[in-house]
Amino acid sequence: MTDSQLIREIKDGNVQAYSELMRRYQRKILAFIYHMLKGAGLDLMAEDLCSETFYKAYRSLHSFREGDASFSTWLYTIARNTVLSELRKQRGGNVSLDESGVVPLAPPEAAPEQRLLQRERMNLVREAINRLPEKQRSALILREYDQLDYQEIATILGQSVSAVKSLLFRARASVKSQLEPYFDSSYVEYEEMKAR
Repeated sequence: MTDSQLIREIKDGNVQAYSELMRRYQRKILAFIYHMLKGAGLDLMAEDLCSETFYKAYRSLHSFREGDASFSTWLYTIARNTVLSELRKQRGGNVSLDESGVVPLAPPEAAPEQRLLQRERMNLVREAINRLPEKQRSALILREYDQLDYQEIATILGQSVSAVKSLLFRARASVKSQLEPYFDSSYVEYEEMKAR
């Protein structure tokens, strides 16, 4: 069944169909919320806010109009607003991205130095993303981690598609400029180590 068919069933009174929608999106929404909360030190609240997001979505499902956005875009918007509301309550602070607990592994044949450099680079990238302004950071997370298209991101952030493209351009440029000095020197060091 498509999301649209499930939503029609739910609106017609089949409450059980909502569990299927939750199953489809729970992991992605939880990961998105976790990324937004991690830098603020509130990542332990991710599951609660994920549940709150699905509760809010269920209660507002009657107002969901497919012509305006896809269900996933609408759900991400609710998740983002829920997190931002909680952050305002807790700290009024910035949203940031930190370690997600998932570190890409180097191939087994990779040298220990290469694995160490790879982990260090991943940490530097995360730190650079953490320093981005909230809208740039959210746009980058939604595009690179969640693989959403520009229109979906625009709807979630309440921006135009061109504004999203601009946010992503500035976010990528900022991350690149923050990381350039490190990657230039570490690459040279790594090449020298391989040559030995």
